[in-house]
Amino acid sequence: MIRRCDDRDFEVIWTIINDGSQAYKGIIPADRWTEPYMSQEKLRHEINDGVVFWGCEEDGTLAGVMGIQPVQDVTLIRHAYVRTGSQKQGIGARLLSHLREMADGPVLIGTWADAVWAIRFYERYGFEVVGSEEKNRLLKKYWTVPERQIETSVVLADSKWRESERVSS
Repeated sequence: MIRRCDDRDFEVIWTIINDGSQAYKGIIPADRWTEPYMSQEKLRHEINDGVVFWGCEEDGTLAGVMGIQPVQDVTLIRHAYVRTGSQKQGIGARLLSHLREMADGPVLIGTWADAVWAIRFYERYGFEVVGSEEKNRLLKKYWTVPERQIETSVVLADSKWRESERVSS
């Protein structure tokens, strides 16, 4: 079952993010890794900034979470994590599909450039990595991330974004 998360889920969301993020340890640049990967303060900031988390429940327990955040004229998919023991069971795909249905316009996703499995996952669902210059522009326009994260990230865009870019070009 997919459901919107609320304040009662805060601790579980935080736990899932920090458990699922272990896949990135040793993959993303060491200067971008922290323990825990996301602090409770950072998670609270993200929620206060408009990220709404949705979760996939299995047997009454959240197994994965994914955030959605409308920013200007796009929707961002943020902080997509599945518990280590529940990965590769379609939870991320179900969450992504649900959030895409909720999005009004183009959808963008940022992830670490060296996280090839994450990039491949999004590509399987129709997202494409944008070019380097476009990535830099998009990360500065729609996200609030440090310059070092911009250097070490990619942005993936859905077909709605690609169509809107062709029209505006």
